[in-house]
Amino acid sequence: MPPQFTRIIPTLRMFDVRKAREFYLDFLGFRVDFEHRFEPDLPLYMAISLGSAVLHLSEHHGGCSPGARIIIETTGLADYQASLLAKQYGYARPGLERQPWGATTMTVTDPFYNCLVFSEEGETPAQ
Repeated sequence: MPPQFTRIIPTLRMFDVRKAREFYLDFLGFRVDFEHRFEPDLPLYMAISLGSAVLHLSEHHGGCSPGARIIIETTGLADYQASLLAKQYGYARPGLERQPWGATTMTVTDPFYNCLVFSEEGETPAQ
């Protein structure tokens, strides 16, 4: 049987757990799936999810680098964007952008310079 690849789970670097929680949980609406520390004073590794989108966040310095850019396929993007704007988060007011290939995107940068691009497919424009 040939291998099958079912999903990708990116790991994003974080430097401050409080800021990560404020951004990912309070602002974007993700929920914590699990948290792990090898010992109480060691770096945190956590999994978060929003619908079927799953991300891992890590304080470990060797596991990943800040500055990643990921795309999260989305439906209902305009409603999600409106709900984010209603929160009046002090560090982001994301807008919607129509792309030449037909998608509508919303880019949000986390406190650690990772870019999350929420993308909703649309009609492909006529050539």
